[in-house]
Order: sequence, then structure tokens, then C-alpha cells
Amino acid sequence: MREIILDTETTGLDPATGDRIVEIGAVELLNHLPTGRTFHVYINPERNMPAEAEAVHGLSSAFLADKPVFAKIADDFLEFIADSVLIIHNASFDMAFINAELAFEKRSAIPAERIVDTLHLARQKHPGASNSLDALCRRYGIDNSKRTKHGALLDSELLAEVYLELIGGRQTALNLVTSAGRPAARSEIATSRVGQRPLPLPGRLTLQEKEAHALFVQGLGENALWLKAGL
Repeated sequence: MREIILDTETTGLDPATGDRIVEIGAVELLNHLPTGRTFHVYINPERNMPAEAEAVHGLSSAFLADKPVFAKIADDFLEFIADSVLIIHNASFDMAFINAELAFEKRSAIPAERIVDTLHLARQKHPGASNSLDALCRRYGIDNSKRTKHGALLDSELLAEVYLELIGGRQTALNLVTSAGRPAARSEIATSRVGQRPLPLPGRLTLQEKEAHALFVQGLGENALWLKAGL
């Protein structure tokens, strides 16, 4: 299964008001394992860079002036992503921009069915918590110290690690790769047996807690299931 972790940087928040993409970064996964293949390009947005946006990603109008416009990189971008599933954090934002750029070139939009939004996954797994990319990196112990500003390729690389944590796939991925970096044969995958403890774990209930529980059970009556089970 091929998946593409994707991120963009832009001139602002809304393509409908003239904002454009200025950077695309993408990382290839095969069966949840990074292959080392990436796609990265800076894009001339053909407009000025607002100071607020430059403060976020550090990309100035002067830096982007000699970079290709989206039309020049569209074929390479579409060839890289092909028909793979796209893994994006806050996908509605990035896809609005990507599909706007494709529409400018009279190309078909990428359908929503191909998108997995890691922000949605994170909110399901950690409801009520902060689920920004930085917060998820901290939660999962992923080193994001190089992320002094937003950058599409670095953010995609970080998101690849976060994504594996969100789907519970990091341990699976590690078990399916040998030290040589190739997929392991079934016979090479280590297994472990769960044995009985030589000594039982010590109890954690205090005397007061045990007495309170006994009083509670007595109050349930002689037909209480707790008494029949001997608890």
C-alpha cells in the first residue's frame, strides 16, 4: 500500500481571496514504511508575500522570485502522488489550495475519498487535547527541535512519524524491517511468549479501602453477585 504524507505552505489562509501555494513537501510510505523518496519544491506565487505569512514559514517574495510557477511543477507533482492516498494534517486547508491550483490549470480536482486527515485521527484519539503537529510530536516523543519555522518537507517528515503513532503502526513497522532495512520474511519476525509471573504482584489497596469495600458489599444484600463470586 502506497501513501503520501503531504504538506504545503501558502501566502495566506484562503485561495478564494487570491492566496497561493509557495511550497509543497511530500514523503512516500510503502506499507507504512518511509522509502526515502520525497518530493519538494518552492513555487513562485506570482504575488507579494504578506508579512504575516512570511513570519510563519520564512519564505520571502525575493526568495521565491526565481522559483517555478505551479504550472511548471504540476506534472511532476501529480506524477509523484499518482493515485496514492494522501495523508495530511488539517487536510481541508491544504486540499483547498491544491485543488484551486489544479483548477487554475484546468486539471481535475483530487477527490476527498483519497484523503486521510491526521487532525481528525488525532482528535478521535486525544479528544479535548491540543492536536497541533508540535503538540503531537511532544506527546509521542518525536524530535521537532529543527522546526523553528513551518517548512513543507520537514513537516511532512514529522507527520509521517506522527501518523504511524496515530494508527498504532510504529511497532508493526519496526517488526517488519530487518537491520538491513529490507522487509522481513515471515520466519524472521520475532515472536514472544507470555509466561506466568514467578511471584504475584503486591496488592495496592490500603486497609481502609478494603474495609470500605467490605461494607459496600454487605450493603448489597445476600443475593449480591459480589458475594457469590467471593469478591
